[in-house]
Amino acid sequence: MKSSTKIKILFTGFCLGVITFAHAQVITLDSVLHIIDKQNPMLQEYDNKVKALNTYAEGATSWMAPMVGAGTFMTPYPNQMLMDERDKGAWMFSIEQEIPNPSKLGANKKYLSSKASVEVQNRSAQFNQLRSEAKAMYYQWLVSEEKLNILKENERIMELMLKLARIRYPYNQGSLGNIYKAEGRLSEVQNMIQMTNGAIEESSFRLKGLMNLPVETLIMVDTTTKITYEPSQLIYDTAALSTQRSDIKQIDKTIEVMRLNQQLQRYQARPDFKIRFDHMQPIGNMPTQFTAMAMVSIPIAPWSSKMYKSEVKGMQYDIEAMRKGREAILIETRGMLAGMASQLTRMKQQLDNYETKIIPALKKNYQTLMLAYEENREQLPIVIDAWEALNMAQMDYIEKNQEYFNMIVSYEKELEK
Repeated sequence: MKSSTKIKILFTGFCLGVITFAHAQVITLDSVLHIIDKQNPMLQEYDNKVKALNTYAEGATSWMAPMVGAGTFMTPYPNQMLMDERDKGAWMFSIEQEIPNPSKLGANKKYLSSKASVEVQNRSAQFNQLRSEAKAMYYQWLVSEEKLNILKENERIMELMLKLARIRYPYNQGSLGNIYKAEGRLSEVQNMIQMTNGAIEESSFRLKGLMNLPVETLIMVDTTTKITYEPSQLIYDTAALSTQRSDIKQIDKTIEVMRLNQQLQRYQARPDFKIRFDHMQPIGNMPTQFTAMAMVSIPIAPWSSKMYKSEVKGMQYDIEAMRKGREAILIETRGMLAGMASQLTRMKQQLDNYETKIIPALKKNYQTLMLAYEENREQLPIVIDAWEALNMAQMDYIEKNQEYFNMIVSYEKELEK
């Protein structure tokens, strides 16, 4: 292959790569969360469970199917002596229908319908988990983009230092060791750039997984996103906090389900009914006959009432246990949120110190030494040391910023916001 052809192929591939990157869709955090809510398979699983339970509830008031039968009635065995026409027996046709107690049917329908509300809260709890994970990935991507900008600026700085060191070396204004040191620092920065690009790719793939998007879809975070911490007064009010958290509401709904199940069990003491009609068509010369019967169950009999009475009593103990568990969760959450709020305040103060004092001071120090080095009044190792101090402070700031964002995610996860 001719070299000109190779150049054309490489140039075409480069252009396609640029065009592809240019078409990466910038997606906001709100859009990410909306897509997860609509497309994540874990949440769709709960949606189908809710539909299933609602469908089951629709058939809760159905009756048992009627029973029909046909046979013979009082028919003699073969070779028997018949004394009368009535001894020939009759053909018998029967129909039977159970009639359940309407109060039981209504209680069962309420019970089955209430189970769907528990799955709704389970879905909310799962969405809260996925939302927190998506926020963490989104914030990590934002931090990585900021880190990448700093690293690229550091790469430019080290390239400049290396260039000056190579220019001065032939004139005995620098040592060969200075050049090697600058080359080493430049390579370290380039390695960190590669690692940061890897972190960005990981965040991208994990976000696309949460949104159930194809792997080849190109997305980009909105780098103008502002992440702020807003303290909530809910942490001091367990009653208000209970209306915010899905796990607490799930416990409340489960308690309600058990109460309805208790009511259903209490209704087992009410009787059920059954009607039966039999028609006899005589084989001989006899009049047609029928029997009609109505029956009622007696569930208050001691040998049958023990079962539903035990169920009611046992479920009451379960309800009390869930109430205590609910109370424990609220107390623990309140203490956890108060601790997070205090820690977030301190972390914000540390970040402000980095932004307003530490990094500006180290940057001025580096700029002063770099200017002196350009004027040949300072040695390169001193400038590199100043740059390393600045770089270390910037990396510490990035890491603390990531910790701060992760703490915000945890805080909002507990509040479900």
